[in-house]
Amino acid sequence: MSQGPFRSAGIATVAIVGGGLIGGAWAAFFLSRGLAVRVHDPRPDAEVAIRPIIEQALADLAQLSSLPTIPPAALQFCAELEGAVGPADYVQENAPEVLELKQALLARIDEIAAADVLIGSSTSSLRATDLQRDCGHPERVLVAHPFNPPHLVPLVELVRGDKTASEAQEAAYAWFERLGKAPIRVAKEARGHVANRMSSALWREAVHIVAEGIASVEDVDRAIRFGPGLRWAVDGPHMLYHLGGGAGGMAAYLDHLGPAQEARWAELGAPALDGRTREMLVAGVADEAKGRTISTLAAARDRRLIAVLQALDETP
Repeated sequence: MSQGPFRSAGIATVAIVGGGLIGGAWAAFFLSRGLAVRVHDPRPDAEVAIRPIIEQALADLAQLSSLPTIPPAALQFCAELEGAVGPADYVQENAPEVLELKQALLARIDEIAAADVLIGSSTSSLRATDLQRDCGHPERVLVAHPFNPPHLVPLVELVRGDKTASEAQEAAYAWFERLGKAPIRVAKEARGHVANRMSSALWREAVHIVAEGIASVEDVDRAIRFGPGLRWAVDGPHMLYHLGGGAGGMAAYLDHLGPAQEARWAELGAPALDGRTREMLVAGVADEAKGRTISTLAAARDRRLIAVLQALDETP
C-alpha cells in the first residue's frame, strides 16, 4: 500500500463528481482559485442545472475579492466519469448520502485516478472507513467535508479512515490551506464529524425549547443570531469561555462557573421529532419566513455571510 507522496502542490485540474448545490459551489470555488474544473454528473440535464449554481457562486466570490480571468475551457462538463477523473490532480466526490452508492462510485474513481491523486468525499455523516472499503488505493481516500455553502464558508473537515494514510490527510490540509480554506484534522471518526455534531447539539436544545413552550422558533433564532452567534463568528466555544474567565482564563471560569454549566447540562432536553413537534417547527419557520421563498432566504444568508467574511477579513 502506497503512503505517498500524494499530489498537493502543483494541482491544476480538479474533478467534481456529483453536481447539485454542493458540487456546483465547490466547482466555483476551485475556478475562483485559477484551477481547471471537470464536472461529471449522471443527470442528462446536468450542465443546464449546475451552470447557474456555479455562476451565482462566482458572483458571490467576486464580492469578496477580484477573481482571475476564467477562460471558458476552464470549466468542462463530462458525460463520462473517465473524462472528469482521468486528467484530475484532485477529486471531490459529492454524490447523495447513500453509502452503497458512494462505495461503488469511489471504487470506480479509484480505478481511474492516478495513484497519487487524493480523493475527497463531501459526506456530512458517513465514515471514511466505510467509504473506502472497495477501493484498491484506500490510502488516498478521505472525507473532505465542507460547510454549506462551500464557496463561502472556509471550513473543510478532513477525516481519515482506517486505511487512509496520514500523509494523505497532511497533503490535503496543506493544499486546502494554500487555497484559502480553513481545514481541520479530525483525529477520530465520528458520525457527523465535528461541526455538524456541535450544530446538532445546539439544534436539539433549540427544538426542546420550542417543544416545551419556552420560546418561539423565531425568538430562538433571534437569540442565537444576535447573541452567541455573533461571538462564534470571532472565536470558538473553548476560547470564548477562556475569555469569560477574565484574567484567570479557563481555569477561573471552570472554578467559578463550572457548576452552573453542569446544572444547565442536567436540564438540557432530548426532544423527539414527533408529529406535534414537527408541526410546531414547520409552522414556526413559516411565521419567521413571512412569505419569503427559499431562494430569497438563501440569497439573504449569503449576503450576510459575505459581509461577515469581509468584516473578519478571513475570506475563503
